[in-house]
Amino acid sequence: MARYAPRTALQTHEVTNQPPEFGGRNLFATDAALREAALREGGAWLEAPLAALGAAVGSEHVLELGELANRHLPELIRFDRYGRQIDEVRFHPAYHELMALAMEHGIHDIAWRREGPGGHVAHAAMLALFTQAEAGVMCPINMTYAAVPALRTDAETAGPWLAALIGGEYDAPLVPIPGKRGITLGMAMTEKQGGSDVRANTTRAERDGRGWRLTGHKWFCSAPMSDGFLTLAYTDAGLSCFLVPRIAPDGSRNAIHVMRLKDKLGNKSNASSEIEYHGAHAELLGEEGRGVRTIIDMVHHTRLGTVAGTLGIMRRALAEAVHHVRHRRAFQKTLIDQPAMTAVIADLAVEYEAAALLVMRVARAFDDEPAFARLGVAVAKYWLTKRCANFVYECMECLGGAGYVEETPLPRYYREAPLNAIWEGSGNVIALDILRTLAKEPAALEAFRTELAAASGGDARFDREVAALAERLGEGAPAEAEARFVAERLALLLQASLLIRHAPAAIADAFVATRIAGGGGRSFGTLSSGCDTQAIVARQ
Repeated sequence: MARYAPRTALQTHEVTNQPPEFGGRNLFATDAALREAALREGGAWLEAPLAALGAAVGSEHVLELGELANRHLPELIRFDRYGRQIDEVRFHPAYHELMALAMEHGIHDIAWRREGPGGHVAHAAMLALFTQAEAGVMCPINMTYAAVPALRTDAETAGPWLAALIGGEYDAPLVPIPGKRGITLGMAMTEKQGGSDVRANTTRAERDGRGWRLTGHKWFCSAPMSDGFLTLAYTDAGLSCFLVPRIAPDGSRNAIHVMRLKDKLGNKSNASSEIEYHGAHAELLGEEGRGVRTIIDMVHHTRLGTVAGTLGIMRRALAEAVHHVRHRRAFQKTLIDQPAMTAVIADLAVEYEAAALLVMRVARAFDDEPAFARLGVAVAKYWLTKRCANFVYECMECLGGAGYVEETPLPRYYREAPLNAIWEGSGNVIALDILRTLAKEPAALEAFRTELAAASGGDARFDREVAALAERLGEGAPAEAEARFVAERLALLLQASLLIRHAPAAIADAFVATRIAGGGGRSFGTLSSGCDTQAIVARQ
């Protein structure tokens, strides 16, 4: 519904030189980089579902829901009015409406409903679009999507869960699975003493008839109102993977105690919690003692969500900056026509275009290129999440003082920006994982080399850097201290390869000149003098 025009003639002054409202736009149709990359990597069939979602999440109503869900935070209710323990998290209605919208568009299951070319591209593109309205709800949606490969390791145990998940709708109330229109799933892996080192976990599992009983704690359990959780616990055979439902087989509340909600820097709408298992019922997934192997597929797929979410954060920040500078004047010129501002927007646009191509290409690999996906998603996660926070800050600065005010979405997205770099493996964990993949999975390295070689001959500067990296890797396994350097060079060269092949010449040239050949500065807005900033900005 269109809002009435605000009053601009005030008693003391006339309100002028202000941009119109941001909302009321199709976030997919107005994003040339994402649209081109998604359709190229996923297929023309994606146009309709992505355009539909882009219109929905770009509406004033849904953008406002995102604000409300972050203003009215989740609340932990440990006991009901009569003192009975319930351990429930209550959310603002905006959160529930956003969850329903996300599942209505199939972000949680489109990759599994269409197990052919483009399913994972659809998931990643949708997640990036939805993040522009609200990022927190994408945590339970992405975990639900990512749980499917782990569930499929044990069709007998997980069959009812898969049936309720794929094709399911959002159904928040706590009721047994057979009575639900759809389900969501979470993950609880890390513990206080170990963090990423899950082999330091102490949670124990003991047999109980055909099931198991879990006792222990989990330091991070996001979305504790999910219908079930994949979790790790030790048996006598070693670390094992379990599915823990919120309702036990006898119909009672399972013994999952929510101890407190995390008071996080950002991602406020999403309830992250600390939990304890007090003899909680669980079902074994996969082989006993091989829990990491079972759950690693879920982690692998959640990493795709972290890079897609990062892309969405970058796009919303850039779109807000472009919107502002196109409608704001200073010193007799529109801001975007000021050469210094043109350079900033152009540099940010180059960064975003490179990110969009990288995320969509990696998403395509999840369909049928497991070796490339394994390395590519780690490279993308390392680099894009490292770039995101400063990217959002620079967009915030384009709005001046207004960008620092909570009435704009930039502070929210600035707080959101570091998160994807931390969960599902922080920077060092991911960089070291890349080194291990290079050393132990030759098929992944060969797939990566093939991808870079596809741009060979397109730019001499790029060819030289590819040769230099190949020579370095040929000298032997890099030392751990070089992990971040190697991850960064792999990411930049992969982005350059994609831009050379698929992006407008002005964008590819600017990226290679500044990120590969070293012709730019160390902050955004320092493109080399030969870059065609006008052509780059025109695509935004």
